[in-house]
Amino acid sequence: MLNLAQLALNQRAAVRLIATADDLVPRLSALGLREHCEIIVLRRGCLGGPLQLRVGNTDFMLRRADAALIQVAIMESAPAAPLDTAEVLA
Repeated sequence: MLNLAQLALNQRAAVRLIATADDLVPRLSALGLREHCEIIVLRRGCLGGPLQLRVGNTDFMLRRADAALIQVAIMESAPAAPLDTAEVLA
């Protein structure tokens, strides 16, 4: 199992364990980051800077040291569903 800081860019993962400081857990939960949620790393700050993450429709930054305390499991990418022309025009 990987930690969030090790996850490749744009790779989907499911959060398995959040072992950060107790005062950070409610903040992360308010942003949607909870166990079993899907998460994506969008960007990495240079020189060990923070990670830009996406959980659902929420993007936020998290220090890399805190990200290293969050265990994730890689999710297999689902094939893209073909677009229905009625959906595109609606």
